[in-house]
Amino acid sequence: MHIQPFQAVYPDMGLITSPDHFFSTVKEKFNDYWESGFYHRLPHEGMYIHRISGAGRTFIGLIACMDVNDYMRGEVKKHENTLAASEQKQIHLLLKRSSQVKPIMLTYPNVAEIDKILAAYIKNNDHFLEATFEGTGELHRFWEICDGATVQRLQKIFSEKVPATYIADGHHRTSSTVTMYERHGAENAGNVFRWLPCALYPTSEVEIFDFNRIIQGLNNFSPASFMAKLSKLFEIDVLEEMQKPAKKHELTLFLEQEWYRLAWRPEILEEYKKQPVVLDVSLLNEKVMGDILHIKDVRTDARVKYHQGTKPLSDLRNKTLKGEGRFAFCLFPVTLKDFLAISDAGGTLPPKSTWFEPRIRSGLLVRRFQI
Repeated sequence: MHIQPFQAVYPDMGLITSPDHFFSTVKEKFNDYWESGFYHRLPHEGMYIHRISGAGRTFIGLIACMDVNDYMRGEVKKHENTLAASEQKQIHLLLKRSSQVKPIMLTYPNVAEIDKILAAYIKNNDHFLEATFEGTGELHRFWEICDGATVQRLQKIFSEKVPATYIADGHHRTSSTVTMYERHGAENAGNVFRWLPCALYPTSEVEIFDFNRIIQGLNNFSPASFMAKLSKLFEIDVLEEMQKPAKKHELTLFLEQEWYRLAWRPEILEEYKKQPVVLDVSLLNEKVMGDILHIKDVRTDARVKYHQGTKPLSDLRNKTLKGEGRFAFCLFPVTLKDFLAISDAGGTLPPKSTWFEPRIRSGLLVRRFQI
């Protein structure tokens, strides 16, 4: 893994009265904020430690620029296919802003030496930027590493001990940057698109949460006939209260004000025993969404809405009840082991399979460039 320092642009928090509102609008309004003086440029190139504290958990990562050639060589591994329309939108925003306002999120197997460097730097130095978000209760703090010896040491460790990283968030931003890099000539030494800001979090600092489904309509089935269809796929138990699934190959269903536990029948799992990884979301998409509900593309079908697992289960229930004919499936989170195995094999996960924490905010550290 090849990483480089960059000269970051950062917000003047003294001018920002509502971080939740300001940073939620940076994606579209960055140019206005830049011209209005809401941002300053740090005097030196550096790498940046990012610590997020809140909700009983602290995440620590390193923000630097990755070489997009690592991605093109397959050393930065993806787990999602990109959509052309979404990539086009990212290219438009990239050119409109002449800035990368949000680092992609990468994870990598822990390297003890990197962990120690970051922990010692936090202990012995003051942070230069902090922002508190009321909506989540998160406190984001940043430390600047600009002394050459530490920067070079981190570069050497990543080059020698981190042979591969994994994209947790930012597939479209990565692919759009690669497109621009190739368009401006990969052989061009001054190609500004060679470098892409990334937030590097070791696997110990990453959590994968469930991504659940709210579905509109039973495809002309009655609730009873739909449950009869499901009974051929699952062993079904009625639950006394709302619950999420407790283990892999188990789902829960909210239908007609009732909660059910669904466990895939052994003969269904037997069909996929030769696959290296069997994901519940893949089985759900094929056996239920496709075969029963005739939802062929879960990315684009308006009948399917997604609900991140970090929100309360009561929120999913309430959103389901707001629409007539709605019901919901809850899935067990994809494990980190399965995520890494699929990425290493060059495979992809179905859309909206994972919700990664921590979440990186747009506009906290920005890379400005000139084409």
